[in-house]
Amino acid sequence: MHDNEVELSGQVVGREALRHTPAGIPILTFTVKHESTQIEAGISRQVGFEVEAMAVGEVAQRIDANALQAGRSVHLQGFLTRRSRLSTRLVLHVNRFEFE
Repeated sequence: MHDNEVELSGQVVGREALRHTPAGIPILTFTVKHESTQIEAGISRQVGFEVEAMAVGEVAQRIDANALQAGRSVHLQGFLTRRSRLSTRLVLHVNRFEFE
């Protein structure tokens, strides 16, 4: 099985303007900061990181219409992939979202 499903909550720390590909597809790129306590090997561990997220098409338009801005809490679901064909940087591609 080849699962690639990510669910993440955090706060928006930055965003770019909604843009369109040459084919007219809307794209919205933003950064989310996550902080939580996780249990690893029976020990409580503080974790924190920032991740680049990207929404494409109708999802990008809906997120933009809901005034995505820094400081706003979000819950995201999607998948990880490389930023581009030649890049090794991972980006969370958002399929579903809700503001908290």
